[in-house]
Amino acid sequence: MMKRIKLVVAYDGTNYCGWQVQPELPTIEGELNKALSQLTKETITVIGASRTDAGVHAKGNVAVFDTESTIPPERFLYAVNSLLPEDIVVVDSCEVPADWHPRHCNTEKTYEYRALNRKLPDPMRRRDTYFVSFPMDMDRMKKAAEYLKGTHDFKSFCNVHTQVEDTVRTIYDLEVLREEDILTFRVRGNGFLYNMVRILAGTLIGVGRGLIDPEKIPQILKAKDRQAAGMTVPPQGLTLVKIDYIDEEK
Repeated sequence: MMKRIKLVVAYDGTNYCGWQVQPELPTIEGELNKALSQLTKETITVIGASRTDAGVHAKGNVAVFDTESTIPPERFLYAVNSLLPEDIVVVDSCEVPADWHPRHCNTEKTYEYRALNRKLPDPMRRRDTYFVSFPMDMDRMKKAAEYLKGTHDFKSFCNVHTQVEDTVRTIYDLEVLREEDILTFRVRGNGFLYNMVRILAGTLIGVGRGLIDPEKIPQILKAKDRQAAGMTVPPQGLTLVKIDYIDEEK
């Protein structure tokens, strides 16, 4: 009997060309399809919740697949992890209704962008942080973050090649944290545009360096112009922390 299995997947995205399958290139989706097909002896194609870019990491991306396998749903994670590369780990598996789709639900996504802020790079942190050598002003960044919370048109904060019509999104929370040399921008919202979190982080780093005034954030939003916001920081600092499915929690 066919059943739909939901997976929560963590990965180090360094060695992959993103989530989505691409011919002849290593991807997270491709590795999952290969391992699950080998495990079930079926042709498996997973459906992912978030198509993360090349070099981006995840602690809690979500995917589903359909199978007639007799493996208990909660045991799938152990079985498939033995077939996956070490930099991809399924951290949870369960059965969901046959029509449940990870992208067609009311969700909140949480991302973190991490920057290593000190005089010299740390080779041990090169895969999961963006190196910033300049002094950073926490108060200025926190002030700027307040302006970005709420419902806004984030057209200034998305890649110019974004193909969506509606660029209005809601940011429920945006924290600027520091622990020793690591700056973390933690953002939770109802959805994010292409490169939006990396541009938000780049803009806040610009504020922290003194290149952008915190009070200019409302003008940047109003401009609806990518050129008005800060740089798109590199992918390695970005992690998809979790996806909360709101309707399931009520």
